[in-house]
Amino acid sequence: MLSTVEKVQFRVLFRQFLFRVVDLELLAPEGDLAKLLGHFASLLVFFSVIMALVALFTGNPPPGPAGTAQSWTMEHFLISTTMLVVGLFAVLSWDSSFPDRRDMLVLAPLPIRVQTLLLAKVAAVAAALGATVLALNIFSGISWPLFWIPPNGDAIGFLRALVAYWATTFAAGVFIFGSVLALQGVAAQLLSRRMFLRASALLQITAFSLFICMYFLEPHWAYPKAMTAEENQALLAWLPSYWFLALFQMLNGSMPPALLRLAERAIIGVFAATVGATVAFLLCYFRNLRKIIEEPDIAPARKAFTWPFKLGNATSTAISNFSIRTLLRSRQHRAIVCFYLGVGFAVVFLFLKSGIERKTIHDLGAVNSGQAGVPLLASSIIMICAAVLGIRVAFSMPADVRANWIFRIIPLPRPSDCLIGARRGLLILAGVPIWVGSAALLLSMWPLRMAMLHLGVLALLGVALTEASMLSFRKIPFTCSYLPGKANVYLAFWTYTMLGVPVLDLCTRVEWRALHSVRSSVAIMVILAVIAATLEWWSSFLSKSREAELKFEESPEPAVFALDLHRDGELIDTVKQ
Repeated sequence: MLSTVEKVQFRVLFRQFLFRVVDLELLAPEGDLAKLLGHFASLLVFFSVIMALVALFTGNPPPGPAGTAQSWTMEHFLISTTMLVVGLFAVLSWDSSFPDRRDMLVLAPLPIRVQTLLLAKVAAVAAALGATVLALNIFSGISWPLFWIPPNGDAIGFLRALVAYWATTFAAGVFIFGSVLALQGVAAQLLSRRMFLRASALLQITAFSLFICMYFLEPHWAYPKAMTAEENQALLAWLPSYWFLALFQMLNGSMPPALLRLAERAIIGVFAATVGATVAFLLCYFRNLRKIIEEPDIAPARKAFTWPFKLGNATSTAISNFSIRTLLRSRQHRAIVCFYLGVGFAVVFLFLKSGIERKTIHDLGAVNSGQAGVPLLASSIIMICAAVLGIRVAFSMPADVRANWIFRIIPLPRPSDCLIGARRGLLILAGVPIWVGSAALLLSMWPLRMAMLHLGVLALLGVALTEASMLSFRKIPFTCSYLPGKANVYLAFWTYTMLGVPVLDLCTRVEWRALHSVRSSVAIMVILAVIAATLEWWSSFLSKSREAELKFEESPEPAVFALDLHRDGELIDTVKQ
């Protein structure tokens, strides 16, 4: 039992650990953490509302195998989506799941027992996991069980379906989150502190890619005939989402006997993940706390890499080098970029999934089959858009906001040189890797002329996107604090959904027809070059204006600026002059 003082310590630590899911040092002084967390929760609730509306306008499934397949498909979709969201949450909160050096330096001198720290961290992790699953299923988890009542069921049948669904979703979340924590614990025990920090970035990216690929590339077998087929059992044994679909059927009383092995795998998986996470926490708090304090973090390499090319004058080259090295060294910023790249890969998988399932991915590059090359063409465009957007967002997040005083005291020659270096750093980080990957893929699958024409279009598109994304950027990358709540998430979602997909489809089909003619392809390149040049000129004009100043702290816009009242006296001053 905890004493009165320990209970107070537990409550304080619980709140701190719970809000440490987001690094507070990234936020501006005027930033509202509740607003930021509210945005995340509202996105999950928004998805749940959409799924509940789908249930509202969906009739009862028809009797027989067709209705069973329809019900199982929706069950599997909701369960696998819950596993994906929990997996992404576990990856993004990788650095806050276990104590770090800052926790130890602050808390070690205080009279706080290790057991209190452990209980507070476990409670915070459990609360974050429960809030994520609850927000994602708060409406859909009540509406859809109405359609999953077993035959001859009544109110008790609905209650059983409801309990079965929520038990299954929480079990699936515990399995995914516990597996990630166990993976971290094993890596922390086998590696030194410095090697663990270096390996964490690779493990994060690997886990992130695994969750995305499993969600979009797993076969569609959510119906009894496929799940009970003997030839599918070997692969189903490696697909956890189908384990928990079988577990739901068992809890709901509608499971065929052939699915018992899959349900048992789900139960064993939850038990193993829970035990693994528990052991990882115990070893971390009773064995690794001293290691965190005594062993150094990642030290700089003895031989630093020197960029061999000049990207403008000395200031522009220095800012570009700083941007590139900071992104490559920061685990948090790499996780942000991986999130956007994962969304891009998800859209690409939707374009290519049919070809992958038939194992005819090379048919997507055929040039004599109508619009067969459009999905492959769209894939390169989607990925370069996702890369530019992700790195642009990462540029707005500080690496160490307490160190931006270094840039404030440096006598920078001109703000425009800093902005030029930031734009070129973004182009190198986002455009060059995607372009090189697209070149390797297209040159191996398409005729040389068509591949080179599209690569030319893709290069100019990357330059135009870079210039467009940096129009309002008035910072040195990774040096300005972040102010949440500035982006209208819902407006952006509906804009990209309603306009982005049709525009992308139209543009890719137009380019596919233009690739068969050199003149048409050159015309597209000229248009993109003019757009990129115009955007660069406008960005340079804004950066050289009298109001262009580098920002190091985000702050909300005063109401007088929103009403445009700050310019009322400018006309009078001009007349007097």
